[in-house]
Amino acid sequence: MSPWALVLVLVAAVAHACWNLLSKKASQADGIVFLWLVAAAATVIWAPLFAGFLLVTGVRPTWTDLGLAGVSTLVHLGYFVLLQLGYRKGDLSVVYPVARGTGPMLASLVAVLMLDERPGPLGVAGILLVGAGVFLMSGGRGAADLKGTAFGLAVGLFIAAYTVWDSQVVSAFAVAPIMLNYLGETGRALVLTPAVLGTGRRALIRPIWREHRFGILGAAVLIFLSYLLVLFAFQLAPVSVVAPAREVSVLIAVVLGGRLLAEGDLRRRLLAAGVMLGGVVAIALS
Repeated sequence: MSPWALVLVLVAAVAHACWNLLSKKASQADGIVFLWLVAAAATVIWAPLFAGFLLVTGVRPTWTDLGLAGVSTLVHLGYFVLLQLGYRKGDLSVVYPVARGTGPMLASLVAVLMLDERPGPLGVAGILLVGAGVFLMSGGRGAADLKGTAFGLAVGLFIAAYTVWDSQVVSAFAVAPIMLNYLGETGRALVLTPAVLGTGRRALIRPIWREHRFGILGAAVLIFLSYLLVLFAFQLAPVSVVAPAREVSVLIAVVLGGRLLAEGDLRRRLLAAGVMLGGVVAIALS
């Protein structure tokens, strides 16, 4: 991995862990309304950047670009909805590391099967380490940790799907990362609008905004920024390297959950996250 790609991935990891902390803090609010507010805020906040990109480059979205971004939007929407539900049911320090650990593992497997990338023995060892870390993470406080682990595994499937898809969109199809990211934010806002404004959830908009406005704005900035940096990294390094390397965020998230949210069992969860991180590093080096 090039030094620039590594810098992009590490900054993205910190931003990613932080916005997940904000999402966890808002997890008891209506998830659909919260996600709609975040996507709508991101659409407004990042509009000047996107407009400047279009003005400077002269690039205009084609129907192909919109179609590719539409698929990405739907996969990301499933990811965000399931993640928010997972945070309602489980701890940040369980759901997050399991999701982030299994996501790149599955993404690397898909890259092997579909993109003709070939990991060596080290990559296989990494996959086994991720599995061991997931097992260790699920063995804590009974049903609570099992439920969090289950949601983490489900979220990991979506992570693998959008990681492989988006990496191909910005590399093989040469869609600009800024365009893909911004169209994704706008697309999620549009798709969720009927579910918010056309239902009884409309009455929840103001209360959730008043209570979580700083978290909403913070997430709107950090979600866009963290993934934009990863999309740029995809242009500099293979998906089977970038996807695992960004998962240093699992340790950050476990510490945030243990220290700021007092979720407990910090040592075991750090150990499990460390095992998973070792696995994703092994995959990256394979």
